Amino acid sequence: MANTESASRTLKGGEFIIKQTNAQDIFIPEDFSEEQRMMAETAQQFVQSEVMPLVERLDNHEEGLMENLMKKAGELGLFGVAIPEEYGGLDMDFNSSLLVTESVGSGHSFPVAFAAHTGIGMLPILYFGTEEQKAKYLPKLTTGEWTASYCLTEPGSGSDALAAKTKAILDVEGENFVLNGQKMWITNAGFADVFIVFAQVDGDKFTGFIVEKGYEGLSLGPEEHKMGIKGSSTRQVFLTDCKVPMSNVLGEIGKGHLIAFNILNIGRIKLAAACLGACKAVTDLSVKYANERIQFKIPISKFGAIRHKLAEQAIRIFAVESALYRCGHDIHNKEQELLAAGKNYNEAVLEAAREFAVEAAILKVDSSETLDYVVDEGVQIYGGYGFSADYPMDRAYRDARINRIFEGTNEINRMLIVDMILKKGLKGELDLMGPAAAVQQELMEIPDFGDEDTTLFAAEKKAVEKFKKATLLTAGTAVQKFMMTLEKEQEVLMYIADMAIQTYLAESALLRVEKLVGQGGEEAHARQLDMVRVIINDAADRINKAGKEAIAAMSEPGDEQKLLLIGLKRFTKLEPFNTKEARRRIAAEMIKENEFVY
Repeated sequence: MANTESASRTLKGGEFIIKQTNAQDIFIPEDFSEEQRMMAETAQQFVQSEVMPLVERLDNHEEGLMENLMKKAGELGLFGVAIPEEYGGLDMDFNSSLLVTESVGSGHSFPVAFAAHTGIGMLPILYFGTEEQKAKYLPKLTTGEWTASYCLTEPGSGSDALAAKTKAILDVEGENFVLNGQKMWITNAGFADVFIVFAQVDGDKFTGFIVEKGYEGLSLGPEEHKMGIKGSSTRQVFLTDCKVPMSNVLGEIGKGHLIAFNILNIGRIKLAAACLGACKAVTDLSVKYANERIQFKIPISKFGAIRHKLAEQAIRIFAVESALYRCGHDIHNKEQELLAAGKNYNEAVLEAAREFAVEAAILKVDSSETLDYVVDEGVQIYGGYGFSADYPMDRAYRDARINRIFEGTNEINRMLIVDMILKKGLKGELDLMGPAAAVQQELMEIPDFGDEDTTLFAAEKKAVEKFKKATLLTAGTAVQKFMMTLEKEQEVLMYIADMAIQTYLAESALLRVEKLVGQGGEEAHARQLDMVRVIINDAADRINKAGKEAIAAMSEPGDEQKLLLIGLKRFTKLEPFNTKEARRRIAAEMIKENEFVY
């Protein structure tokens, strides 16, 4: 099978499912430089000192409050981490921008405004703007003098973004496009100076435009009443005979989909970074409260049920973090490779992000669902106080929910994960057929019961290897069964996506721990070893369940189904592992230090 081949280079996007990665080739959070850590600390201090004291006032939409915070963040250089120096930025690498996004992630509504500005607001101009557009807008956006917003969603077009009805017609003088339409759920709309707006030129050419706040015909609806992220500005944007100069067309006419979809690839992984930051903050609060809360004359942190929750919060965070910075560095490496091959900066960044769109979608799904888990258990640890608006879990719980909808719903992203992998295979970008055929052949052979490898990580590597086979087995069967109608089998696609997600997370965590142990020894990273073993143990069960659901959905009871289920069981069977004791050890470290320590 092809995935036994080691790689001494960055794999292609989606290639993790058929090949191995060397631990020394990946980036782990422990690799961040002192400069990068100082930038992250600046962002964290800003959130703690400037944002957190104002969260109640922000939720009440006190006039100018979020706008002033954004200006302060810009003045600190937080908006320009990955912006080229010629536009006032720091020109740091992609993982640095992810780290700063993570560092502001605990700020409730603030990271929503921050990410909308630095991601989907600024990046379309950076990557698709003309030199004149970049010179005009980026320096002001980088310093926080101006703020950006992104106008894609309409009342009748959410996930189906290209069905937008906003129209753009060139006036008789040929100097301006006249825009008419309505956008909704627009973050930062209340104080944005620049709006990235998508409209249909001549009714059918989906195109991007840069629209300034002062343009006649642009108006705003009132602030939306939302379940969470109340402090972020979310309004409708109305365009009524809004004149936009020809010079403000963004990219090519009729090519707006390239802007929308490419920016979403970056937006998804940045959302994962923000979710990660929020997860860590909530777990920190959970540990502190568990140590403070006395029941039956002892802190509740001494109870096994609470320790299980604290440990599981940490374990899931560890998996997301491992995958996030692995993917971020892969994007950076691909970008450098493309630059060396002669691509310009814009092409290199966009093509690198597009290459790892599968992994970005995986991260978007799992990070948002991990945050939902973490805040839910945070409420539970706080008990009745968790349900009180006077305690921090109330806001954290409500704010978390939007992330499963932002940047494409998790359902859409699950289907995209499988669709993008299969399309890479059809285009010849990934050799899926060979490995899938090898798995099918392996089902017909007697299992190899040779001498067991007892070296460190051998069992874990074998388990991840089998997870890949389970995913290929299920995906290959789905392709054979449904062929051209597979896209209609959304439930099956989501089962397969869950298998791929668990595989990528488990492998990322394993590679991180292997690299850590190689640097510092087994004893120094004993808790990380515990975490990766729990991750793999639980991934096996989740992959098995998703695989069984998929197989039952695409085969009738009989010999074929029985063979598939036997194969699935073979690829997800592990030796028993005492996860209870591992979780207790993981929780004990945090309880001892009275904070999230991993």
